[in-house]
Amino acid sequence: MSDLPRKAVTRTAKLAALPLGFAGRATWGLGKRIGGKSAEIVARELQQRTAEQLFKVLGELKGGAMKFGQAMSVFESALPEEIAGPYRAALTKLQDAAPPMPTRTVHAVLAERLGDRWRELFLNFEDKPSAAASIGQVHRAVWHDGREVAVKVQYPGAGEALLSDLTQLSRFARLLGPLIPGMDIKPLIAELRDRVSEELDYELEAQAQREHAAVFADDPDVLVPDVVHQRDQVLVTEWIDGIPLAEIITGGTDEQRDGAGQLLARFLFSGPARTGLLHADPHPGNFRLVPGEDGEGWRLGVLDFGTVDRLPGGLPGTIGECLRMTLEGEADAVYELLCEAGFVKESIDLDPDAVLDYLQPIIEPAEAEEFTFTRSWMRNQAARIADIRSPAHQLGKQLNLPPSYLLIHRVTLSTIGVLCQLNATVRLRDELESWLPGFVAHDEEDSEAVETSA
Repeated sequence: MSDLPRKAVTRTAKLAALPLGFAGRATWGLGKRIGGKSAEIVARELQQRTAEQLFKVLGELKGGAMKFGQAMSVFESALPEEIAGPYRAALTKLQDAAPPMPTRTVHAVLAERLGDRWRELFLNFEDKPSAAASIGQVHRAVWHDGREVAVKVQYPGAGEALLSDLTQLSRFARLLGPLIPGMDIKPLIAELRDRVSEELDYELEAQAQREHAAVFADDPDVLVPDVVHQRDQVLVTEWIDGIPLAEIITGGTDEQRDGAGQLLARFLFSGPARTGLLHADPHPGNFRLVPGEDGEGWRLGVLDFGTVDRLPGGLPGTIGECLRMTLEGEADAVYELLCEAGFVKESIDLDPDAVLDYLQPIIEPAEAEEFTFTRSWMRNQAARIADIRSPAHQLGKQLNLPPSYLLIHRVTLSTIGVLCQLNATVRLRDELESWLPGFVAHDEEDSEAVETSA
């Protein structure tokens, strides 16, 4: 595919064929087993064929289909290792690559949005895109003042495609559930749908990116390219070179993996504290590892601010307080706080100690001085929650996620998924103590202030 399939009937037909494909492969697998192949080999072949079809279709359609695929791609760490391989390659292809739209279409959009003399804005414009994603693609260019820039052009019909795809995907969300154990697919699709208007609004994206660029200007750890020009469905920003995080995941050194992981955790928690905004699309295609200004160490280059959560006071203090008290084993206080914040509905009555037992394995990374995020750790957590026979599964079904925490929850889980893909050793507690409200008790802060003044 070289263009965005825009007709709803075409897109719906492609997506509707996915469940039929799943059923057909299951029948094919049964036949193979009857023919004498082992269950293990048949299962592996089924997984591979399913992955290839699913993500081929999602990538070709771009739009909401690809956006959904990208959101899922960070959770491949949760898959059992024996089936993760076939998915891994297919999923990661969605993180920063998709079939591009034709050059003539790009030129037509630029002429419509920037004017017939749009070429005069650039000293050079590369027709071949450097990246193609869910609703737009990026071209490298040189702005008329000599700056290297990235020109993001939205696909014609992207809005229709997003809504059509996500509506169709929600109809068979139940069939997609087994792809990522322990994850409820339907709320993810609903949340993506709720964000459609923001994702399509490049003016909003430019505003969020400008705010980040201003706050992180000259920051030694984080690099945000500034906005150069914005007009309707075209966004021009400064160009940054660097190693895509997807490449670090597949072939980076231990030093690069750990460096990227630490910086990613730092950005997750420091961003809301410093800007009042949460970057809400943390898949590896949106990050680059950039050499430090002095040639030593690394900086995290951050791209794509199309989806952000507005948190004027930073991350809610309830998160930090609950995390701290869970680490301290204060079951009753944790339960009371969860009830007050709406994580436990009034009609539900749970055992505080059981809630603490449910939470403690999840927050293990915050307890140690440093923690190595691994796929096996992620798989264990997913299996514990997904197993319908486990107490964790039964308790998890009774907990509630308040709407105001939905995006925060997804971003946190996604970031943890990327850290596990990186296999990074991270001093997470350092970042929590520095940036997460409520994680450090007030009496500790007061005593430190008294000691300093003395």
